[in-house]
Amino acid sequence: MSEQRSGMFVSDPVLRKLAFTTVWGFLALGFGSGLFRKAPGTAGTVVAIPFALALLTIPTLLSLLIVLSLFVVGVPLCRVTETALGQSDPGSIVWDEIVGFLLVAILVPAGWPWLLGAFVAFRFFDIVKPWPIRWFEKRLSGGFGIMFDDAVAALYSVVLLWLAEVLVSGVS
Repeated sequence: MSEQRSGMFVSDPVLRKLAFTTVWGFLALGFGSGLFRKAPGTAGTVVAIPFALALLTIPTLLSLLIVLSLFVVGVPLCRVTETALGQSDPGSIVWDEIVGFLLVAILVPAGWPWLLGAFVAFRFFDIVKPWPIRWFEKRLSGGFGIMFDDAVAALYSVVLLWLAEVLVSGVS
């Protein structure tokens, strides 16, 4: 196997340079998690878990303001990284997964089962992209497009988990 195909991480020197020599690349590429060869979006979501746990220790409104700020920062962050890589919405940009998961984590009931449910639901909707997520992904471009489809996947996840909470609380 050539160097480009071996190992757990991509060996693309441009990608690695962006990830480890620029602040915006480091953030957009999820602190390096976007360099995973397989499932970088899932790796980025895993990276978000400790941040979600930290957000769960502060009032929900403050958490929402922080996540909204991270979304706003993510638009130019992802646009600059996308431009530097010369690709439209490359899978290595995982800031959108990080922010999307944080939104789900702070809006679902507290507890590990719900956090696990948040992870699974968000990854499901981000990967499958039911309507209108895929529609948005195809029609919106740049940093806003990268961020927005994950925000919609997060909202789908929140609604699903709220419905699950109603069902669970109605059964007990």
